[in-house]
Amino acid sequence: MAAPQITIYTDGSSLGNPGKGGYGVVLISGPHRKELSAGFRLTTNNRMELMAVCVALEALKFEGSEVTIYSDSKYVVDAVVQRWVFGWAKKGFKGKKNPDLWMRFLNIYRKHTVRFVWVKGHAETVENNRCDTLAVAAANGATLFEDTGYQPE
Repeated sequence: MAAPQITIYTDGSSLGNPGKGGYGVVLISGPHRKELSAGFRLTTNNRMELMAVCVALEALKFEGSEVTIYSDSKYVVDAVVQRWVFGWAKKGFKGKKNPDLWMRFLNIYRKHTVRFVWVKGHAETVENNRCDTLAVAAANGATLFEDTGYQPE
């Protein structure tokens, strides 16, 4: 059986940086579509962007999936495409922000074939705009979780 082809759109948002935040994810595989989101009491925009990618990859049912992730986060996309995150990992993420989420990301990233595509935020990408709507709604929601990995500076 061929590996599933999955398209993922992600976005993160914070209302204040740091402040309340949320992420939004849209997963598409053939005729199937799933939306995920959650809000947090105190976090940063970059954490929400990266958490969205982690949650999306963790939601996949089959290892070895072929995944294309569309994100408007240069922070996330460049770290992977430019391969910086792999150097950071070799150095134990010394001096880098969000090591908990980067380790979480690498753990699940290695189980799939993943390609990242950067898209301009708040532009014509319908699904990215949907993710933004989900992220902002989650950040403004009644249920806000604690971002246990957030480290104030």
